[in-house]
Amino acid sequence: MTSGLKFIAHNAHDVTVGDQRILFHIPTTSLFDLDGVSGDVLDLFKELGEVSRADVEARFEGRHSPDDILAVVEDFLEMDIITGDGPDFDKNLRPDFPPVKIENYPLSTIILNVNTGCNLGCTYCYKEDLTTPAKGELMGLDTAKKSIDLLLKEGASRDRVNVVFFGGEPLSNMPLIKGAVAYAEERCAALGKKVDFSLTTNATLLTEDIIDYLNAHKFGIAISMDGPKAVHDKNRKTIGGKGTYDVVAKKARMLLDRYSARPVGARVTLTAGVTDVEAIHAHLKYDLGFAEVGFAPVTSGDISLFNLSNTELHEVFENMKSLGLAYRDAALRGENTGFSNMHQLMTDLYEGTKKALPCGAGIGLLAVDHAGDLNLCHRFTGSDIDTYGSVDTGIKKKELGAFLEGRADREGTWCDTCRIRNLCSGGCYHESYATYDDINKPTYHYCDLMRDWIDFGIRVYSE
Repeated sequence: MTSGLKFIAHNAHDVTVGDQRILFHIPTTSLFDLDGVSGDVLDLFKELGEVSRADVEARFEGRHSPDDILAVVEDFLEMDIITGDGPDFDKNLRPDFPPVKIENYPLSTIILNVNTGCNLGCTYCYKEDLTTPAKGELMGLDTAKKSIDLLLKEGASRDRVNVVFFGGEPLSNMPLIKGAVAYAEERCAALGKKVDFSLTTNATLLTEDIIDYLNAHKFGIAISMDGPKAVHDKNRKTIGGKGTYDVVAKKARMLLDRYSARPVGARVTLTAGVTDVEAIHAHLKYDLGFAEVGFAPVTSGDISLFNLSNTELHEVFENMKSLGLAYRDAALRGENTGFSNMHQLMTDLYEGTKKALPCGAGIGLLAVDHAGDLNLCHRFTGSDIDTYGSVDTGIKKKELGAFLEGRADREGTWCDTCRIRNLCSGGCYHESYATYDDINKPTYHYCDLMRDWIDFGIRVYSE
């Protein structure tokens, strides 16, 4: 080995699973078993930071053969876990993402905000100026068609595209949905593309006819439901203030009994005082029969009353880990508990997900409001954040690119050397906006919890 080698701490992290050590190779989101030699060599570099030949001989003489040590050192050099001396000694000390230049916007998904109005008055809703469906701002079919045209133009390289219907309550504008579906199917058939449709709904407006229509067009459906009656009715109320569990549960059962095209999921919003994710999951998965259940903790809503406290957030993550262990046990039996947060983490680790940006918002996805303006995602429609063009004028690519390139630049942020930087990538843009009133600032307020969650996921994945 050369006379001096330096440890690149931000490229390697190890997790112990039973009597086995797992190396998390941060630049590639890959996992490796550490044997005795590689584990000992890693520990030496972690301890000293910079290691000489004399350090290696003093530590390992009589314990490991020189050839075995050399093989590990060569592997670590190739993986940029350590770097050699000479003129390029510090060449790999910068984290793994060089400056990003964004010039193409290959859309795969367009989100249509079909009505700003909603028939419910959920207390924690991030939308301002809640109003009834009749008084909401409805998207017109012409705007929806132009949105689909934009999707097909910018996503010309895609074999498959997605059209998502959102609100308010999207089912309050069924004529628009039906018109947009017919147009998208006709256009995609002519271009030889596949098109998928999905929507998120509070379920209260579902009828047998609507369910049959959605089934015929193979919609992906997510129901907003927060758990058993006492939990759900705490925040998910009618505009008049009445709890909605009874009607939502009835409609959800009707949907689950009648719907066959795709699995139906439940999306749970966790607010102050609501931390028992295991009981919520059990009710939605096993009592009602949802195929999967996903949880979204509220930490940065406009109304601080609904935000989970720091203590509650820790409790939520501990309970999610308990639910994650149940997911593991079921997986080892060849079963799936439908805990979608855990399933996504397992998928990211399996696929070696490596993200320069936290999500596809702005590149693979844009949201269209009722006026036809282009938003980063559905959560920004109606906000005071700048839009990035319209369905009439196209994408403001220069402005959008400048924002995304700025967010991808981690230099000077805590993300720069964070071990989960390629999985988190600074966190949700809307979380940044809601927490700091700055869409460019990473979501630092739960970094430690996210790192612990990823470590937990590595252990479960390894098992």
